Amino acid sequence: FEDLPVELEEAAVIDGTTIFGAFRRIALPLVGPGLVVTALFSFIFTWNEFMFALLFTRRDVRTLTIIVPSLVGGHEILWGQVAAVGVVAIIPNVLLALLLQRFLVRGLTLGAVKG
Repeated sequence: FEDLPVELEEAAVIDGTTIFGAFRRIALPLVGPGLVVTALFSFIFTWNEFMFALLFTRRDVRTLTIIVPSLVGGHEILWGQVAAVGVVAIIPNVLLALLLQRFLVRGLTLGAVKG
């Protein structure tokens, strides 16, 4: 929000909108893609937090990232279960990225056109 030109909000207020209206109609759409990407990265990093779950959870309550190493034994690896846990773990990330794709693309192409 600091890098947004103040003139945009001032022009909106001069044109008759309120401060909240200027925020909602001018500032928020301009910073929306950045906010969406920040939320997406925050979700992904939290979802993949391995050490926190390893150190602070009980044995009967484990996250998916802790289940995968337990499927790798000394002499065998349960590849079917590892693959199933991997698919289940990635589904929320893929769904969230697909839902937010238009914001991501808009953020990538926002500065591509001059004028």
